[in-house]
Amino acid sequence: MKVLVIWRLLTVGGVNAGWRNRSIYFKKHGIHTEFLYTTDHGGLHIMEDIAPVYLSKDEDEIVNIIKQNSYDAIIVVDTASAYKWITKAQFKGPIFVEARTPELIKLKPHLEKFRGIQPVSIIVPSLYQKRLVSILVDSIPTHVIYNGVDSSFFRAIPHEEIDYKSVPILPKNKKVVAYIGRLDKRKNWPMLLEIAKRIKNERNDIEIWVVGGAQSVQREEFAAKWQEEQLTDIIKWFPVIHYQQMPHMYAKIRESGGCTLATTKSESFGNTFIESMICGVPVVASRMMPVTEIVKNGNTGLLYRGQNVDDAKRQLYKIIDNRELHEKMSKASIEHVLKHFEIEVVAKQYVDLLMQLVQQDEGSDSEVKS
Repeated sequence: MKVLVIWRLLTVGGVNAGWRNRSIYFKKHGIHTEFLYTTDHGGLHIMEDIAPVYLSKDEDEIVNIIKQNSYDAIIVVDTASAYKWITKAQFKGPIFVEARTPELIKLKPHLEKFRGIQPVSIIVPSLYQKRLVSILVDSIPTHVIYNGVDSSFFRAIPHEEIDYKSVPILPKNKKVVAYIGRLDKRKNWPMLLEIAKRIKNERNDIEIWVVGGAQSVQREEFAAKWQEEQLTDIIKWFPVIHYQQMPHMYAKIRESGGCTLATTKSESFGNTFIESMICGVPVVASRMMPVTEIVKNGNTGLLYRGQNVDDAKRQLYKIIDNRELHEKMSKASIEHVLKHFEIEVVAKQYVDLLMQLVQQDEGSDSEVKS
């Protein structure tokens, strides 16, 4: 089987990290995945060694790609324009829709007009996202399939195998708290800066790593505020960490007795949560869906109230000031992800659904022809 995944944004983020993991698993089961993006936001290094990647905004070129490659199915990820391209290419196979945008107003344009195409399924990464989609679409079957993580790549690297020479360099006698992801309104980096200011006023044994943001729309605004607030001593910013180095980055955080911190206002899933936990790093995040589907409060991390800065700070301190609790959460985090989010577990659900609906579509075509 040959599948094309269409998404407009080639980013360093959860959607592409999730698809990287799926693509590896799919290949083992005879499903070859290709990717079509319209805009590169620095994510090519995540995908190019895994599967063929097309990058184009030219409609004629895109239509020809669809026509010439004999795909058995197409998966459209939050890209309204794709339905026009598929129609022009006269593609007759099944269309799957992935709804990933966690904000209703931004998700609506991608689900309100399918241009005469009838998708066979909408796939979402969480129960929360399923509820969101149900507000806009109620006539297409919606399936929840969690993102998965490859535990042969993301893992709790033993002390002696950690690449201590690579960036970021582990500070001496400091706990590391890491914010990983884009620098934009939804990820809520201003809250991170406010937490950092309060920590700085209280103690000097914590270093905060901001990982990512090189292509983010608010990167310059973040950089200006970071310097204006005189936080360059407590916050170290690493705009680009190569994907292959991420497990070592998590290992350093675990080694320090630290954790990851998410200040996001909304998510459809949150890949960094499962990456962090599978590497033995507890998570601190807001108590909201779908975070509560992923992070088990008191077991694999701690959840704070809403966007409460003081409560977030308190939860951080509880973990980094209690080595016994940290080690307990580290172990529980690994076990939790292996059971619920290992790629072998969740990608099988995707494979089964693809196989079932593609074969069903082929059967329908055969009946029409006969």
